[in-house]
Amino acid sequence: MSMIDITSKKEVYREATAEGIIKLRKETVKRILEGRVEKGDVFTISKIAAINAVKKTPELIPLCHNIPITHVNVEFEILDDERIMCRVTVRTTAKTGVEMEALTGVSTALLNVWDLVKKYEKDENGQYPFTRIDSIRVVSKIKKNLSS
Repeated sequence: MSMIDITSKKEVYREATAEGIIKLRKETVKRILEGRVEKGDVFTISKIAAINAVKKTPELIPLCHNIPITHVNVEFEILDDERIMCRVTVRTTAKTGVEMEALTGVSTALLNVWDLVKKYEKDENGQYPFTRIDSIRVVSKIKKNLSS
């Protein structure tokens, strides 16, 4: 086992976008939109969590390279009255890509949403029969020479 040797690779512009969806109770989505979540502003807190996760990806994924992150964008979109999508775009100029950083950002953002609203998602037995995170994936990847 070893980290892949990227010593001889050239630095290029790299960008990756990942997304995922969290399904919540209708009442919980409404509560988020109305700003009635006891722990605070769900989208702002989860954006910060995603950005922190992107920067810490090499600490969480053991063989992931530590690369300079030049930009992170986190967006949330209400898909319907039960589903919220998170999309994270990460940019760098480096010898390797940022797909893992984008995926880590999305995963952490959605986990953070769950943590902030779990009080409203539990059933009478303390279970989460409705709540789930789905469809986390890389939706785009860009690689361009810096001279372009």
